[in-house]
Amino acid sequence: MTRPASALRESFAALTVLLTQMVRALVSRPETVDFPFGPPEISHGYRGRITVDPEKCRGCSLCVRDCPALALELQREGKNVFKLIYYPARCAFCGQCEASCTFGAITQTNEIVHGTSDPEALQEVLVDRRSASPEDAEG
Repeated sequence: MTRPASALRESFAALTVLLTQMVRALVSRPETVDFPFGPPEISHGYRGRITVDPEKCRGCSLCVRDCPALALELQREGKNVFKLIYYPARCAFCGQCEASCTFGAITQTNEIVHGTSDPEALQEVLVDRRSASPEDAEG
């Protein structure tokens, strides 16, 4: 049983395309990155861990109120005495906290939050404001 010439041409054409792609893949640079054997290549617009400038933070709690993932917590002990706590394990890295901060205290970095088996170990106190005057603590 012999194959028709058109079927042989189609098989040869498919084989030619396949071989061309294989040679191109062997001589071109890899599409993947070297991570974890090298530094990760993070794009400019990557939204990662948040940071806070403690001098700009006023404890208004707009960031806490607007965080859809409940990744921020404000513990207030008085008018000017508070702690702003960040839970990266809960964070959706959406940038809403940065958009909500009217004082410009919150920014998102392109730093990756690495995985862990203990999410509470990632907890971070971003602002620990203790007032110097006793009447502020009474609030």
